[in-house]
Amino acid sequence: MLNEHILQELYDYVETNRDILIDEASKEESFISDALYSSELEEFIEMHQSTSFSERLFQLIDGKGQTDATIYKKARVDRKHFSKIRSIPDYKPSKRTVVALCLSLELSEEETGDMLHAAGFSLSDSDRFDLAIQFCLEKKIYDIDDVNQALYSLKLKPL
Repeated sequence: MLNEHILQELYDYVETNRDILIDEASKEESFISDALYSSELEEFIEMHQSTSFSERLFQLIDGKGQTDATIYKKARVDRKHFSKIRSIPDYKPSKRTVVALCLSLELSEEETGDMLHAAGFSLSDSDRFDLAIQFCLEKKIYDIDDVNQALYSLKLKPL
């Protein structure tokens, strides 16, 4: 028969190690849960991800029979910056750069909206810059100097 001292040690040992086992079990469950979640997440992304901004941009340039140089010069985007857009698939240019490229391609409001969305942006009806850009798109004002003049007249930062 075990004496009281040994029984107390056993009790303490079991209690201490039970906490460790519970922690490890919850970590293991968490890992399994994370793995399932990650798998579902990957599947969701694969099913819903559309083409990237840069892929769309270069499809549009080719589709319009333009050269890269013509478009980036017209948009007033420097060659190095444009090269980043071309060579880094996940590169996200600024909203102003996207707008300038859309204007240089003379895209419609809807096409511009799609391009902005692909880059993670949109045009808002509550932002003066966005409204000025929407106005220019509606009026088919694509020249960067004219758009900048319109922005400047509203005391907004030009493209």
